Amino acid sequence: MNKYGMNCAALLLPHQMDEADRLTADSGVSEIELMGEAGRQVVREIIKHYPRSPVSILCGPGNNGGDGFVIGTLLRSKGWPVRLAQFGDKSNYSLAAQHYLNSWGETEGYSEGLLNDALIIVDALFGSGLDRTLQGSYQDIVLFANQTKASMVAVDTPSGVHGGTGQVLGAAIKAERTVTFFRRKPGHLMLPGREMCGQLACKQIGIRSSVLEQISPQQFRNGPELWSLPSKEIKNHKYSSGHCLVISGPKLKTGAARMSAIAALRSGAGLVSICGESSALDEHASQLTAIMLREEPLEDLLNDKRFNSIIVGPGNGRNAQTRHNVLIAVSSGQGVILDADALSSFADDPSELFDALQKSGNSNIVLTPHAGEFKRLFGMDDLNESKLEKARAAAKLSGAVVVYKGSDTVIAKPDGTCVINDSAPANLATAGTGDVLAGIVAGLVAQGMQAFDAACAGVYVHGLAGREFRDQGMIATDLPQMLPIVFSKLKSKINANLNP
Repeated sequence: MNKYGMNCAALLLPHQMDEADRLTADSGVSEIELMGEAGRQVVREIIKHYPRSPVSILCGPGNNGGDGFVIGTLLRSKGWPVRLAQFGDKSNYSLAAQHYLNSWGETEGYSEGLLNDALIIVDALFGSGLDRTLQGSYQDIVLFANQTKASMVAVDTPSGVHGGTGQVLGAAIKAERTVTFFRRKPGHLMLPGREMCGQLACKQIGIRSSVLEQISPQQFRNGPELWSLPSKEIKNHKYSSGHCLVISGPKLKTGAARMSAIAALRSGAGLVSICGESSALDEHASQLTAIMLREEPLEDLLNDKRFNSIIVGPGNGRNAQTRHNVLIAVSSGQGVILDADALSSFADDPSELFDALQKSGNSNIVLTPHAGEFKRLFGMDDLNESKLEKARAAAKLSGAVVVYKGSDTVIAKPDGTCVINDSAPANLATAGTGDVLAGIVAGLVAQGMQAFDAACAGVYVHGLAGREFRDQGMIATDLPQMLPIVFSKLKSKINANLNP
């Protein structure tokens, strides 16, 4: 069982959710009870967020349709005007779905008028188990529903969104709200699925958390319940908080290293040094005070084991020197964050890097590629392939923690454990924010966090820092200033949860 165990942050792939249902049924909870509670939870959300209005429900040919029958019956009993269209052969429904179809009574055929007359449309067509492209009449219905002015509420997952990947299968419902059950799916967090879900509510319907012991999920939603931030004690001194070393780019390309270094210091590293050529150090010296500057070759500096966290790549250039520095850092046995040019410099021969990573035996190494760098280093450019599975495969191939960056960043470990982050705001899409992220992760590694936990925490904190800025116009150099505020709020929240 993964160390996160039965954590509420667990994300279930569609087949794992099916297994959770089966295990619950085997324990004596009937499918009729589960389906009834699922429908009740959706009704509660509708009543909570919308005034009484005409509702049209699209009920698909599987158990998602069964949830729709429950929703329709309950809303009708509360005096809501409800119309319900049913798709598929009634004889193919499960016993639970047939039970609730009988409770509803006669259904009507689909028409565009059924949707045009509604102020609320409940999408109970397919849910997270859909694994084929929507075509023909179903695609037409989804496209037409999206054109109406009705508020759309999706059951489990908007129809057309793959629950495991977040990919749109031809067309998908653009929901205002989505109600899912027991645990979220990766498709709720991955793009574009996350945008199709609107406001997401995850409701409990009687499935016991203990079923996770048998399912053993390997993917989780990022958050403080997965990791612990380093704590400062009165007996600490600067070296006990770690010393981060950042490799600088050459003259006129020093800004990236500077942003990484400042972020590492703001994240709690006791000391931070920048190493580079004398002309580059002149530029740094004109702008830095709390960060030290070193001119020695990297291999000489790393004889001092107090340098326990190393960043290679930001602004370094794609060249032989960068490759040399990467290999030296990887062989040092210290925590290493490889970003930007440290990755792209191996594009012509990725195996050289992977072999060095594997041979090092160092489990404290993090690679932080964005989509372009990921493609250059790992390939895997099939757009239909899951980003989650790409990150997982890349971590296994490289033997390092991989942070596959983006609005839906995936952090993957070589053993298959993955964490999906959804805290990042849109304002992080600006030059230099990746350099800041590398610095945050390195600062946490310097303080003793293991690579995977530091990467997860760093990505989460990075997102919160972007949110803290709030207004438009943020640039990357604004982010380090937000970090003390974010860490303070985060630690207060964590302490409050630990000591209610």
